[in-house]
Amino acid sequence: MKKHYLVLSGLALSTLLFTAPASAGNTTTNPVTKTAAAATTLPVNTEASTMKWNAKKVGGEHYGTIKLANGALQVKGTKLTGGSFTIDMNTIVVEDITRADSNKRLTDHLKSDDFFSVEKHPAATFTITKATLLKVKTGENYSITGNLTIKGITHPITFPATVTINGKSATAAATIEVDRTKYDIKYRSGLVGTAADKIIYDNFTIDLKLTAGETAGKQLGTK
Repeated sequence: MKKHYLVLSGLALSTLLFTAPASAGNTTTNPVTKTAAAATTLPVNTEASTMKWNAKKVGGEHYGTIKLANGALQVKGTKLTGGSFTIDMNTIVVEDITRADSNKRLTDHLKSDDFFSVEKHPAATFTITKATLLKVKTGENYSITGNLTIKGITHPITFPATVTINGKSATAAATIEVDRTKYDIKYRSGLVGTAADKIIYDNFTIDLKLTAGETAGKQLGTK
């Protein structure tokens, strides 16, 4: 009888030693699996989107528009993750010259090999490689980095942008500064010994406003 009592006591002790007490700190719960938001591609509405260019020279400037051929933004939830765009170089328009013959002369010159070589390179492209959400609220809420290709030459470029994503639509606005000499556009650049009063400055700007998604045509969302 005493032997049975010892065996039962040993079993009870083992149970106490190796069974975790039922307390809140040791309660085991099944891990919750979080499903990552799926990436969504929002096609750019090329008719509702605008690109305005501005190039300055000593004593003046020229400006106009150019159109996107196509494009798309990639988003996850409310965050921008990527995008790619094609610019139709044949759509260059000069807006500051009103005389038809002078306007055509400059437009043709911009399309020539002195500038964008449009016959050889009818499209320019931009592909986002990094979209960083800015913590400091300064109007622009993203820093965009990507590869810009003009005349078949590709260089990285970074610029701030304002991006709004709302359900299945998005808007984006940015002013992009481009150094034309990186793309073998050196006509009247100071780099090639142009007379001081004939210089066309190396940097030109693109004022870009995009709308994308199902309701892109109705929600411009930018000023």
